[in-house]
Amino acid sequence: MRSTRRTRRTRTSRTAAATVAVAAAVLALLPATAAEAAPAAAPAPVPAPVTAAALTSAPGGNAAILGIDYATWQRDVAAVVDAARPAIERRIAASPAGEKPAIVLDIDNSSLETDFHWFWTFPTPAIEKVRALTQYANERGVAIFFVTARPGIVYSMTERNLKQVGYPVSGLYVRDLPALFEQVSAYKTAKRAEIEARGYTIIANIGNNEGDLVGGHAERTVKLPDYGGKLS
Repeated sequence: MRSTRRTRRTRTSRTAAATVAVAAAVLALLPATAAEAAPAAAPAPVPAPVTAAALTSAPGGNAAILGIDYATWQRDVAAVVDAARPAIERRIAASPAGEKPAIVLDIDNSSLETDFHWFWTFPTPAIEKVRALTQYANERGVAIFFVTARPGIVYSMTERNLKQVGYPVSGLYVRDLPALFEQVSAYKTAKRAEIEARGYTIIANIGNNEGDLVGGHAERTVKLPDYGGKLS
């Protein structure tokens, strides 16, 4: 009996050892097999791009540093544009046949919200009330020109920004090297005269600084707020 029990125990031990060995061999194969069979890991989610609308709701930049409230500026701009627009609309409707009406605009804080966003923001968002007026006018045959004190080196970037945020662009004037050494007001006056020499009638000139508007060569000027020259 004892011999039989010993034999059974020996066989059981051998069977268990064999089972463990087989299991170990199977486990050794599992990592490679699992790696081959496992589905590819899902790619990491790509953050959504920052839109102009999102930037508009979270302004910053030089104006914030100077303590100029964004919402107040928006209301002040809206009040000026809303007051000027009916007369501009009537003037457009009264344009005689063959006339080439045009509107001239400054860019920084007159067409784009430049000082209300950090300098790396691109595109800089449009001032909605001003953009809407230019779109309305352009749809009715009015040319839209931009005359800016920005240097010529940023011409392409500026034009792209204007178009990307929805402005119609009939022409863009930037300062070349000689113009960088003259007064901004004299430069802008000369460019409006140049536009007139091309046969256009400037029915409105829109800007936020006096230098954008003085010098004539426009039937009407529209002065947006600059808070004593704080806004560029």
